[in-house]
Amino acid sequence: MTNLLELYVKLVGLVLLGFILGRKLPSTVPSRLGQFLFYVGGPISIIAFVRQADLSGHIWIAPAIAYLAIFLGALLAWLAIQGQAYLTNTMPQKPTQGSLLLAAMVGNTGYLGFPIILAMVGQKYFAWALFYDLLGTLFGAYGLGVALAANFGRKTSNYWQITQAIFINPALWSFGFGLLFRQVEIPNIVEFCLDKLAWIAVALSLVLIGMRLSQLKSWRSLPQVGMSLAIKMLLVPLAIGSTLSLFGVTGSAAQVIVLQMAMPPAFATLVIAETFNLDRDLAVTALAAGVIVLLITLPIWLWLF
Repeated sequence: MTNLLELYVKLVGLVLLGFILGRKLPSTVPSRLGQFLFYVGGPISIIAFVRQADLSGHIWIAPAIAYLAIFLGALLAWLAIQGQAYLTNTMPQKPTQGSLLLAAMVGNTGYLGFPIILAMVGQKYFAWALFYDLLGTLFGAYGLGVALAANFGRKTSNYWQITQAIFINPALWSFGFGLLFRQVEIPNIVEFCLDKLAWIAVALSLVLIGMRLSQLKSWRSLPQVGMSLAIKMLLVPLAIGSTLSLFGVTGSAAQVIVLQMAMPPAFATLVIAETFNLDRDLAVTALAAGVIVLLITLPIWLWLF
């Protein structure tokens, strides 16, 4: 309980700070901070935490569970859309359907998932979160997510650029470098500085979330968003989480996987929505509402698992 309260103070405090700064600072600041975290801060934190993570056990099953959660979320969202159309005789426009599907599929397992895992479970099991995000969520978002967005969007995109976005991702390369770097002995002062820089990047990622939330202009899409959030943050974690023992995943490792599955929609959903002209307002509303819902659901998942 003490750890959870400390997490809430830090989480809410840093996100609120980002929200205030997002309203005060020029509109270019969030994008520049995002670029800094993408190219510098994120890779440094990944290298630092991989050095301290425990890579034993069935860790390679984490990406497989991530894909299972993504496909299940997409399937349930599609069924919900069809059921709504049957009951109301009205079908949402295709861009709106695309955003609803994305919001139910891909979670914020990096910017938000990493700090929560580190605070509640610890660095020892951080590799489970890392494998889930970089080998699961990343490819799910820019693979299946892009395929769906291309089908439901109003325009096509350069698929070569999307492929480059995946394989030239600094986080992915730093993950590989961190695995190799685990065997290298470095001075204590360098290790200390690397660790502090990693935690600074984690704090800045939460500030960035607040800045992004400050850009929300309207909550008019909230009724539609509720369906996707219920699937993404409740049904999928409960359904798959209750079967993790069948995959040999128990204890703290299972807790990490459940928390990653229960994260709110990812920033990638907004990027894809903007790229393919999906419903941008719905995507932003899903991000904002998901962060608020997480404050309620997080202790529930910690208690259940």
